[in-house]
Amino acid sequence: MIQIQNLNFSYSGAKPYILSGINLKIDRGNYVSIIGENGSAKSTLMKLVLSLLKPCSGSIKLNTDFIGYVPQRVESFNSQFPITVAEVLNCHKKNLKNKDTEALTNCIASTGIKDFKNKLIGNLSGGQLQKVFIARAIMGNPDLLILDEPSTGIDVKSQEEIYDIIKHLNTKHGITILSVEHNMSAALKNSSHILSIEKCKGTLYSIEDFLKKNGEAYYDISV
Repeated sequence: MIQIQNLNFSYSGAKPYILSGINLKIDRGNYVSIIGENGSAKSTLMKLVLSLLKPCSGSIKLNTDFIGYVPQRVESFNSQFPITVAEVLNCHKKNLKNKDTEALTNCIASTGIKDFKNKLIGNLSGGQLQKVFIARAIMGNPDLLILDEPSTGIDVKSQEEIYDIIKHLNTKHGITILSVEHNMSAALKNSSHILSIEKCKGTLYSIEDFLKKNGEAYYDISV
């Protein structure tokens, strides 16, 4: 689904590159968590895949019909903002020109937000709001869903619920997942693969191979 060849990138357009000689193949149906230290260009790689940035050299080829995207949760809404969850999703549906009469119902069901679909969006908790953003991202029936640190700023219980939703979208709906992660335990528990960004390079591991290389100490699956 994603083929990256000899990718080099810097924001200046010249050396030194912050991503250098990246070669990756991500297959359809994979759940890939991107990990690395702060400043290792995890989010930059994601933005390159989304075509929000252009490589200095090399190529990124995507075999997708539609990509859903959940950015880092920075949006906030005044508690009196006069729009409900259902109205937000319906507006997005109209923007996408999605004529599927069941699209709104299916997105609400897939993300478990039925109980608060008629609440004002400004009255939601952080976890509830993140579920709405995921629902919005899958409105176009994506075959690839990209998320940037989906559990940031969310309480532990809500984190578990968020990752359950993402895992369900992957295993039951066949959506390929590419997620920038700081939550190592969630990455190991839910992913099929780990993409480790280190020293400007990217290496794709199965969970088993990652643990063999890095040690069982990483495998704390509590979220």
